[in-house]
Amino acid sequence: MKNALAHVLQLTLVLGSVALFSVVCAGKDFVRPAAHPAKTYPAHDEHPDEKVTLAVDPYDLADKAAIFSVHYSEQGLLPILVIVSNDGDQPISLADMKAQLVTVDRAKLSPATVDDIYRRLSHPTASGRPSPLPFPSKKVKGTVNSKTLEEIQNAQFGARAVEPHSTQAGFLFFDVAGISTPLPGANFYLTGVRDAKGNDLMYFEIPLEKYLSAPAAP
Repeated sequence: MKNALAHVLQLTLVLGSVALFSVVCAGKDFVRPAAHPAKTYPAHDEHPDEKVTLAVDPYDLADKAAIFSVHYSEQGLLPILVIVSNDGDQPISLADMKAQLVTVDRAKLSPATVDDIYRRLSHPTASGRPSPLPFPSKKVKGTVNSKTLEEIQNAQFGARAVEPHSTQAGFLFFDVAGISTPLPGANFYLTGVRDAKGNDLMYFEIPLEKYLSAPAAP
């Protein structure tokens, strides 16, 4: 009898722990990755004279993309973390910045808006492309809950300026539906960055091969 009671108590504790773990996981909020100085990322373009560096870090691998609650790759969306560091003594403006991902086939992709992403997740069949990455199945079923929408909004690159000796970062999402390998041979461009006097800085260009050929992090 005592053994049976002990078994029941042990099972109850196990089930309780599983339930608690599930609640904690379900309540987990999206946390944007910490932004390090742009020049520390493999894929970066440094402008020493202007003291500004741009870096990009695609979240194309399952372990990196696990920070999101949605498997964007399954929906034909590629999140790219964009990092801008200002090592100068004056602020720079990003209010009019324009990003573009140009594939090896010269397809010119602009970042998806929050509304674009919402529509894609609300109508997942629109992507028409299976994920090439080894994600476990986790389908979006035609609706976007408030938590997912909040994640999309919080992940987006929203900085309008970068103060002196600081870094700003955030995600841009690119619609790569129908493009099986969007990164090899691609280039990332950024224009519209201005100094404190309103003058345009030279455009930034980053070959994504810098990211693909970088040694794996230890």
